[in-house]
Amino acid sequence: MTEIPRKLIVPKNITDALRNVIFPGSNQDVISLDMAQEIRVAGKKVTFSLVFQRSDDPNMAAVIAACEEAILTHLGSDVEIKGNITAKAIHQMERPILPGVKNLIAIASGKGGVGKSTVSVNLAIALAKTGAKVGLIDADIFGPSIPKMFGVEDVKPAGVRVDGKERIQPISKFGVNFLSIGFFVATEDAVIWRGPMASNALKQLITDGNWGTLDYLLFDLPPGTSDIHLTLVQTVPISGAVIVTTPQDVALADVIRGVNMFKGKGVDVPVLGLIENMAWFTPEELPENKYYIFGRDGGLKLAERLELPLLGQIPIVQGIREGGDSGNPVAWDDNSITGKVFAEIASNLIRESDARNVNLNPTKKVKVSRK
Repeated sequence: MTEIPRKLIVPKNITDALRNVIFPGSNQDVISLDMAQEIRVAGKKVTFSLVFQRSDDPNMAAVIAACEEAILTHLGSDVEIKGNITAKAIHQMERPILPGVKNLIAIASGKGGVGKSTVSVNLAIALAKTGAKVGLIDADIFGPSIPKMFGVEDVKPAGVRVDGKERIQPISKFGVNFLSIGFFVATEDAVIWRGPMASNALKQLITDGNWGTLDYLLFDLPPGTSDIHLTLVQTVPISGAVIVTTPQDVALADVIRGVNMFKGKGVDVPVLGLIENMAWFTPEELPENKYYIFGRDGGLKLAERLELPLLGQIPIVQGIREGGDSGNPVAWDDNSITGKVFAEIASNLIRESDARNVNLNPTKKVKVSRK
């Protein structure tokens, strides 16, 4: 007789087991009702919280017992679950993850190769030069490049203890506090992780970083749309998104998909504007000369079509590549061509972010229902 293989004790299988637990008096399970939260696995030990509408809900004991039984039935009788489910009232769970951060802004692109990370680094520095307190998370888990762009590839973040909890102290340079998975893997190593591992790495940078009080926390996202994007909007309420593109048609087509992802039903993250990178080539010694090698005003025209602000057009200048490679971003130099451009983009982003906060309700974390 062939033995039926046991399911792995992982959060996905735990939630699948809990879908069999129907809340009394309803036709929905505890997962669909978003009751099971803070799921943790340590070997065979499983812990999580069950969130009830009321602290005196008469169904608490019965639902907890049903959850224990479901996990033991579907994952094996040796799972350590008895006594490890905590009942909480909903008001106990509404604690913001980053209470000291005013604006959380995603920097995204529809495709790779448009210079999104270069834009993210220089925009963060330009914002900091206005006097704002700025943080940056390298959420491009599979291709972290921010340590190199800041010239800190050999630096390792220190651990600090804050309010009784261990935190990761972000690296600070050019007025920006930043963290990247690149600090925790060897420079020459490829990051070959499945989606859940990458998502957990991003969550750790967000929740374990000692971010403190910030005016802006930027997220340099991977190109396209992926699990990382979904993880981000499910973990924190993103205030707005900025889309980076180049003028060429192949990039512009992907921008529309990126915009639609953020503005789509159930996500509802406002897009604060577009940034057109590589808008033209300019020799630094001849700043008035413009050569439109990737097409002209593609980002401008698309912004008008989508009724979005164009936050700025960034020219190709040799110095922007040299600054990224050497760890001296061009935005730090107020007198450079691109330094002036990034200062203007930062000013426009502050304007759009302020307008968003005045005219729109605060964004909520995304809750994705699985059917």
